[in-house]
Amino acid sequence: MWRNARIISKFAALLKTSNMSLKCGIVGLPNVGKSTLFNCISSGKAQSANFPFCTIEPNIGSTVVPDKRLEELEKLCNPKRVVPATVEIVDIAGLVKGASKGEGLGNQFLANIRETDAILHVLRCFDDPNIVHVDGSVDPVRDKEVIDMELQLKDLETVENRLAKVQKQAQAGGDKSAKRLMELLQTYKAVLEQGKSCRTVILDNPEDQQLAKDLFLLTNKPVMYVCNVDEASAASGNEYVDMVREAVKDENAEILVIAAKIESDIAELETYEERQMFLEEMGLEESGVVRLIQHAYSLLNLQTFFTAGADECRAWTINKGDKAPKAAGVIHSDFEKGFIRAEVIKYEDFIELKSEAACRAAGKLGIEGKDYVVRDGDIMHFLFNV
Repeated sequence: MWRNARIISKFAALLKTSNMSLKCGIVGLPNVGKSTLFNCISSGKAQSANFPFCTIEPNIGSTVVPDKRLEELEKLCNPKRVVPATVEIVDIAGLVKGASKGEGLGNQFLANIRETDAILHVLRCFDDPNIVHVDGSVDPVRDKEVIDMELQLKDLETVENRLAKVQKQAQAGGDKSAKRLMELLQTYKAVLEQGKSCRTVILDNPEDQQLAKDLFLLTNKPVMYVCNVDEASAASGNEYVDMVREAVKDENAEILVIAAKIESDIAELETYEERQMFLEEMGLEESGVVRLIQHAYSLLNLQTFFTAGADECRAWTINKGDKAPKAAGVIHSDFEKGFIRAEVIKYEDFIELKSEAACRAAGKLGIEGKDYVVRDGDIMHFLFNV
């Protein structure tokens, strides 16, 4: 029996899809602005107060990934509903020195962060005598190193425990895969003992990359350092941000400057026009929250393809490099199992010609097979056989 994704989209609400559920964990020392930031970017309302461990259980919220392309598709297709891509944001309890040994809420913190796919590490880059700092002074590089060290110590414990088991397998049985894993663990052990994170190790071999992924090491997760600044530094940053840039220049990490207090004020405004006027007054082109969500999406190595029609315009999340059958499976597992081919229109062509029919007539609709690597922004329909 043949089916086309155009037909399926009409009943999308009834399908059990396999769309990705990915989490970014917001971490940092107590009182650096994690919960304020979480409140701005998620539908949740985390408690925010001026004392350590205000957040104990992790708050989880799902937030929309802003995408102007979906807005343009909506204008052209005038669908009955629009479904954007989403990312889960987790606000995790503040960490203190000694967490790797269970100090403070350490064990809970480390367990919660292990369940996330990427880390948003919030650093306090502002002075305010009315907000206490757990260490008594503002120093974002020191704060970063406190958390880095705790994560590294926990990873070192994990690596050493695993290495003790793998070494016996590699030496006794001549197991090639065990030997390869042993070598990788030895590399990580050496790096961690130098006070560096596992993400600083660049692995070119796909087999090694998979082995590393299966270890679930905390310091191997992609990270973005979010520098929480005061209002005056929202547009250009400050000397604290410069300190962070210098400290992470050799890491495989991103930096984002954001003023959580301003973002909190923006979130209170009711209309888009009011928010834009506020941003212009602050010298900002767009909200820091928008930039953060978009960067977090990219941090997770994700991209978007679309299905578009009169019934629904929808953004679907896939990993960069995924092929057409994998993308089809995100809509429904049957699409991947019975994949035959995909009809693909480039977003730019659709916007220029304004309809699928016009793209087809102009030869801008491509027929792609199982080896087609989906590109960000592709508009796709799938043919499959069940």
